[in-house]
Amino acid sequence: MLTNRMNTEISTEASDLRMATFRFARRLRSQRAVDTMSDGQFAVLAALSVHGPHTLGELAERERVSAPSMNRTVNCLEESAYLVRTPDDDDRRKVNIALTESGREVVTETVRRRDQWLVDILEGLDDDQRHILAQAAVIMGEVAAR
Repeated sequence: MLTNRMNTEISTEASDLRMATFRFARRLRSQRAVDTMSDGQFAVLAALSVHGPHTLGELAERERVSAPSMNRTVNCLEESAYLVRTPDDDDRRKVNIALTESGREVVTETVRRRDQWLVDILEGLDDDQRHILAQAAVIMGEVAAR
């Protein structure tokens, strides 16, 4: 009987955490420099910003999507001049995908907007609430790394 109640409580906590995390992430993702850019497109720009040029296959693997799906994303971003494809210096069969200055600006501005949104939210909380969120961030980071 006690185990059932504990399982129900944990299940409810899990559901509450899932919904709160989902809503929080959606609000954070909505803070972007280009309103028409999808989350998947921004993820590609962010990956190139952090990790440097990639081949199409490497990008697809990093983002856990199929190569044809990544090709569509890259085509769209290339048409918008956010990235460029260049032949590999060592292997002419390979094509490297890299950010343009415009793509770098989108990443920088989106990160700035998201950080500012979080600053504004945190400023509206009291010290105890900010401390709790700081602890939660550490725990969530640990869970995500598992």
